[in-house]
Amino acid sequence: MKSSGKESQPLWLPSASLKNLRARADLLRRIRQFFAEREVLEVDTPLLSRHATVDRHIESFRCDDGRWLQTSPEFAMKRLLCAGSGPIWQLCKVFRQEESGRWHNPEFSLLEWYRPGYDHHALMDEMEALLAACGVAMPVPCARLSYREAFKFHAGIDPWAAELTALRDGLERRGHSLPRNLEATELADRDFWLDLWMSLVVGPQLGRDQPCFLYDFPASQAALARVRGKVAERFEVFWRGVELANGFHELADAGEQQRRFEGDQAWRRARARAVPEYDRHLIAALENGLPDCAGVALGVDRLLMLLLNAPQLAAVLAFDDARA
Repeated sequence: MKSSGKESQPLWLPSASLKNLRARADLLRRIRQFFAEREVLEVDTPLLSRHATVDRHIESFRCDDGRWLQTSPEFAMKRLLCAGSGPIWQLCKVFRQEESGRWHNPEFSLLEWYRPGYDHHALMDEMEALLAACGVAMPVPCARLSYREAFKFHAGIDPWAAELTALRDGLERRGHSLPRNLEATELADRDFWLDLWMSLVVGPQLGRDQPCFLYDFPASQAALARVRGKVAERFEVFWRGVELANGFHELADAGEQQRRFEGDQAWRRARARAVPEYDRHLIAALENGLPDCAGVALGVDRLLMLLLNAPQLAAVLAFDDARA
């Protein structure tokens, strides 16, 4: 097998070299060994569902029969937790409608696990241990910054206090081109501008030497996390400026979860986006009771790419989107 990078290569050839495929197999072995030693149960949930995420930033693939390919095993795994599974983990393929590129492929491998009795800080400890077990060199403990601290240190702004005009004008002063044809709702959306600052200014500076944890996001960016005052109890992991993982102290309130789902549906409907049916089985499970727990999803392909210093995601996939 030959490595990727030559456009003249026949498309039947793998995009990854045999060396990288062996490294991938070793990484998967390390992950399984990590959870086996900690007696966390491996589970397997459906890829096809009658429901899909209504997350504002994720687009799902819909099948001809009306079902959806899953963007994450989260909802099914939470149903298992509500049924008394105890700590669980899963490594599976997930699908998201996004352009192929250096860091993206529409089909990718996701590692997700849940720990009853943990909050997001305890799960950060375990995430750090997993990364070490996977071969990430960490001579000292990983840095941990709150969202606010990271913005102040790397961007020189307070994300809680900065006004919209300052957020918009500040990016231009730094030489960043702003998106064109923005809608009035986007221009007035504080989180839209904070996300731009994160992707263009703050994120690329995080975890340059070894992974870095960013925690306690604004409550408006809670997603599926619990909210404590002004902050959402969630974290992200960055390495060499790349987002690797997203974790939560999981929301257990069924009513609040339904309200968030319905709010996201309304947001999508107002923008003529696809509006999937939210997972009513999950709401029923939450009504039955989700144990206090934390969960996290880790992009395995990105982790391997960084471990190998590969130039693009295709180099660690047997067949990337162009060859699938």
